[in-house]
Amino acid sequence: MDKISIILPDDWHLHLRDNQALETTVPAAARGFGRGIIMPNLTPPVTHVADAVAYRERIMAQRPEGSIWQPLMVLYLTDNTTVDEIRAAKDSGFIHGCKYYPSGATTNSASGVTDLDKMSPVFEAMQDVGMVLQLHGEVTSADVDIFDREAVFIDRHLRGMVQQFPDLRIVLEHITTEQGVEFVLEASDNIAASITPQHLLYNRNHMLVGGIRPHLFCLPILKRDIHQQALVSAATSGNTKFFLGTDSAPHAQGAKESACGCAGCFSHHSAIELYAEVFDQAGAMDKLEAFASTNGPDFYGLPHNSSSIVLKKQQWQLPDSLPFEDTQIIPLGAGTTLNWKMVE
Repeated sequence: MDKISIILPDDWHLHLRDNQALETTVPAAARGFGRGIIMPNLTPPVTHVADAVAYRERIMAQRPEGSIWQPLMVLYLTDNTTVDEIRAAKDSGFIHGCKYYPSGATTNSASGVTDLDKMSPVFEAMQDVGMVLQLHGEVTSADVDIFDREAVFIDRHLRGMVQQFPDLRIVLEHITTEQGVEFVLEASDNIAASITPQHLLYNRNHMLVGGIRPHLFCLPILKRDIHQQALVSAATSGNTKFFLGTDSAPHAQGAKESACGCAGCFSHHSAIELYAEVFDQAGAMDKLEAFASTNGPDFYGLPHNSSSIVLKKQQWQLPDSLPFEDTQIIPLGAGTTLNWKMVE
């Protein structure tokens, strides 16, 4: 197979940032995608419907002329989120989920939820109106190793949550572990998961052996190869519970190559080609369309896109850097050669 046509994909988890950054991130997000679930962790975060309206307008102002790409907005859950806000979000028609960040778990998560147990009225309201809960599924307790945060979250919180709210639709975002895959497979049909290109292509050895590679540092952090292989198996299986979510999260080169080494990988410059690389290596190119184009909208109750893209087996080199704000950004896989390219 040297060419494949698939339904126009969607990205069910991405970060665009704001203001000047949108000049780079919005055109990149619109390349080869029909829709994108926009993460709300701005500063300050998108906590109210009015915030989402304003943010969507700023995003649409940077959409390339002639593009059909649509941003699907999300509210950021806090300790102060109200049931009325959930109902208003559902009534808006353009807010498609609410994101749970444990306070302190990742970039701009300081305003996140501090006590999951206190969110029961909000989760009850989400269950009632059919709003999707998007989970950053990690604990942030100091006594839990960073490589174990996802597995502990599943055992400590998620198993009880799905029992308490059996009809709540949940996406376990950017899963990174064998335990995450197993949980989703064993759960009811209203539980799904998004998977990133970095967690499919790399493991922690790629990030740490021979020197620290900050441009592979993301949260949840890359795990051992056994977890990477579990994710590849899930993504390429054809199972409808798993779908594309890049978690593309831009940080300028200086912010990544610093004492902080900010968490996040920018992948939208070549997202669908990065996924194609994984599916090709697994001998599963026939499963790419389901993962990229149909499983996500089916879970969210949205129609499939009506247009398509064509990928051709053609070697090309990823750029070493890309313009970003007043500086540059190092994309995921910078300088490496890919074997598939979107040609139309």
